[in-house]
Amino acid sequence: MPDLLIELFSEEIPARMAAKAREDLKKLVTDGLVEAGLTYASAGAFSTPRRLTLAVEGLTAESRPVREERKGPRADAPAQAIEGFLRATGLTLDQLERREDKKGGATLFAVIEKPGRAAPEIVAEVLAATIRSFPWPKSMRWGSGSLRWVRPLHSILCLLTTEAGAEVVPLDVDGIKASNTTEGHRFLSQGRFTVHSFDDYAAKLRRALVMLDPAEREAAIWSGAQNLAFAQGLELVEDKGLLTEIAGLVEWPVPLMGRIKDQFLHLPPEVLQTSMKEHQKFFSVKNPRTGRIEGYVTVANIETPDNGATILKGNDKVLTARLSDARFFWENDLRVAKAGMGEWLDALDNVTFHNKLGSQKARIDRIAALARELAPVVGADPDLAEQAARVAKADLRSAMVGEFPELQGLMGMYYAREAGLPEPVALAARDHYSPLGPSDAVPTEPVSVAVALADKIDTLTGFWAIDEKPTGSKDPFALRRAALGVIRLILANNLRLSFDRPADVQVLRHQIGAAPQSVDLLAPLLSAAVAHGMFGESTRALITQAETAGPGWLSLVRDHDPTITDDLRDFLHDRLKVFLKDQGIRHDVIDASLAMPGNCDLTLLVARATALSDLLKTEDGTNLLQGFKRANNILTQAEEKDGVEYSYGADPKFAETPEEKALFAALDTAEAAIAPAMAKEDFPAAMRAMAALRAPIDAFFTAVQINTDNQIIRRNRLNLLHRIRATCGQVADLTKIEG
Repeated sequence: MPDLLIELFSEEIPARMAAKAREDLKKLVTDGLVEAGLTYASAGAFSTPRRLTLAVEGLTAESRPVREERKGPRADAPAQAIEGFLRATGLTLDQLERREDKKGGATLFAVIEKPGRAAPEIVAEVLAATIRSFPWPKSMRWGSGSLRWVRPLHSILCLLTTEAGAEVVPLDVDGIKASNTTEGHRFLSQGRFTVHSFDDYAAKLRRALVMLDPAEREAAIWSGAQNLAFAQGLELVEDKGLLTEIAGLVEWPVPLMGRIKDQFLHLPPEVLQTSMKEHQKFFSVKNPRTGRIEGYVTVANIETPDNGATILKGNDKVLTARLSDARFFWENDLRVAKAGMGEWLDALDNVTFHNKLGSQKARIDRIAALARELAPVVGADPDLAEQAARVAKADLRSAMVGEFPELQGLMGMYYAREAGLPEPVALAARDHYSPLGPSDAVPTEPVSVAVALADKIDTLTGFWAIDEKPTGSKDPFALRRAALGVIRLILANNLRLSFDRPADVQVLRHQIGAAPQSVDLLAPLLSAAVAHGMFGESTRALITQAETAGPGWLSLVRDHDPTITDDLRDFLHDRLKVFLKDQGIRHDVIDASLAMPGNCDLTLLVARATALSDLLKTEDGTNLLQGFKRANNILTQAEEKDGVEYSYGADPKFAETPEEKALFAALDTAEAAIAPAMAKEDFPAAMRAMAALRAPIDAFFTAVQINTDNQIIRRNRLNLLHRIRATCGQVADLTKIEG
């Protein structure tokens, strides 16, 4: 069985595209080979800045012959139907078979036989199609040809190797003919060389100073950089994304270490790290004793006689210019920060957040009001929460964040400290964007939690109020991420918060901001705010905003649509399902918990769902569920048939069997335990009490006939089934559970 080796050699491939290109090449070629009838044992894809490589082992030498039968129309069918079948099969009428059926008629059949094809023919066909349709994010044409590739494609290596030797697959793509030759390192090797197999190819590339495997290059870079830092008593700052990117930029990595000049060491470490990473692709090196960034590691793609001294000298010159800019931004920003950041805050009034949601200044006012209202719920000081919300986004107007947007929030912390603000306010500026993703840390400091929650709730309610919701895979305003952030903030901090209350009042704030200006509407505004469940400072803030609102706002309050927040709540619940699925809790378990009161309290909801999930993983829980479903089904059918509801109380004096009496007693015991447990929100205890019903319910159904001829006994037993349904229904809606 032959092995296949493919190399597509071009100018430098952008590092950010390399990983996906490797996978695309592997998938497109192997899928095409299999579809054409070839099988293989294994496949591996590799890349360097100038080449994509695919090695396929154990490829079959030819595809199997194919015999396909297609049933056509009846022999006496209209001519048009027969002609259509002939076109579809590519056969003539005399090539079709007539087969008699049981009804005495005849049906036409097409028997299509395709002989097997040799592997080189199939490989050439598949690889040509792959090259012409390769899904680069961006591609280009060059010269006079029509071929598109990410960068000009220079050569194609395509070999099939067997024990008898290597065979070049005949292939020509836009004048580029397949061969058995390749090139090594652009500067450290000379000329093309011939290869005979993948092992020969990899070995000769290494001798030509090319590391083919990107994982090997990453390991070499990381090990070499760590050794350089350790030798000077320093520590390399880990950055896996940067490591992968650099491995995609070099074929023969040579780590070199330099030092940062003393005049820049006072800059915040994040500024140094970001500047070096974004502009120079340098790793940062820190002093483990002080935490300061004091050095850098660059990775050259060449070995030099002076061991990289010239390279480091050039890098130092460029880095000095970059860090001089960063120092200028920092010192300029400090002047504004020490003056209280008022200059930046005023400038935010001229920055549009969204054309339908007003300026950043208006948004900050809304967030500050909500943060103050949320502060008691999260255990924060209301004054600090409002103060933090008002300055958290001030750094958006700083020169440093203008140059490095990824530092927003973090620079806000430094500037808040320079302004002499309390430490909780500074930390809130840093943390209020968090969590940004499923693996991001969740803030726990109360002021940070209040501002982060207010920020995300304002974002969600704002875009819901203007009907800019996520659709399908499109989510341009990252609202799914904001919803997940709300969920994680509430759950990680064990907050007892009914989401609909702040959501309703924040929607109201958005509507006030969109209202026309005119006369005083204090009374209707107060009524609306009270009706939406928020009081105190938040209400007073709303009143202040609306003292000049016009008649259009009165109409707006009357027409306020609660489905805005209802729909937002449903969206949040959907994101919660996705989040809890990763925690091992099934969707139907969450649905059973959502059907209960208090589903806007996410902490309560998750506690209920977790306890129910744990119960259903036990044998008692599984059997209890079956018993409950049996009781519910019998009861539902009887109520539909009789046209009455059996919920008037079962009487134990009509119990005829020991099992029936035991079920009465068990329900009395369970109800006595479940009620206080639910009052204390002790869901595990309530679930245990409910699980204790498993044995008596099983015994009852085994020994007792529900639909007996005695109507009094039948009604009593149906009412007893209602007790089962009502008792279990205190904990969760078990009708939502599947299976």
